[in-house]
Amino acid sequence: MKKTSFILILVTALFASCNKNDDYGYHSPEDPQIDVDFLKSAGDSASIIGTVNQFRTLLGDSLNTSPAKTSGRREVNWDGVPPNFTNNNDFPLDFFNNTDPAGPNGRKRGLVYLPGAPIRIDSSSFAEIDASYAAQFSPFSRKRAVISANSNITEIVFKVPGTETDASVKGFGLIFSDVDSDKSTFVEYYDGAKLLGQFYAPTRNDNGGFSFLGARFPNDKITKVRITAGSGALAAGYKDVSDGGDRDLVVYDDFFYDEPTPLN
Repeated sequence: MKKTSFILILVTALFASCNKNDDYGYHSPEDPQIDVDFLKSAGDSASIIGTVNQFRTLLGDSLNTSPAKTSGRREVNWDGVPPNFTNNNDFPLDFFNNTDPAGPNGRKRGLVYLPGAPIRIDSSSFAEIDASYAAQFSPFSRKRAVISANSNITEIVFKVPGTETDASVKGFGLIFSDVDSDKSTFVEYYDGAKLLGQFYAPTRNDNGGFSFLGARFPNDKITKVRITAGSGALAAGYKDVSDGGDRDLVVYDDFFYDEPTPLN
């Protein structure tokens, strides 16, 4: 196993053009003058936790676990998802935005997947899809990780937690597992139809390592996040590039975002 190292970058950037930047990404040509705080790191869990904690601080010091908050942050780590929604493609798109007033507060986090590919929460490192994946992927917070089934694209929108009210956030970050190829994995941040920015996850630098990517737009609203995890979907018979395959297969785990607030 290679010796673990890590990359840490914290940038507050005022971009002057929409040209692509190898380190950070690019901003929307509709509004190139956008402030952004961008953090990324790669390595094992101990190596990246400092970066993750810095991003948590940017989002808000308090971790919110109930509705009716106006500041602080939310996190999703999937480990409380019940067995009937695990290791299958039946995960409800609005599982983490329960709107029943009598429903559990832990499911009122204001995060909703857009219709498209089903979401799969998996506790087997996706070995039930292909046995080779058991040695390929590691969850950051054990023992579940996530993919879009039959796709490498995921889209997320935000609601005021516990309601159907459309909302926005300032920042969103997540942890990927097993990013091997440069620029195979990236996140796009939108305000409505306007692309605020696109940022690439760093490649892993240890066997089975993690990649963290987070961006915060202090003067803008994020209403949708589009995640591209690797260069192809997980499927039976398809191997990762590190295992002789022709695609970079990537899964993801923990989400971090500030408290969703109503759109004005």
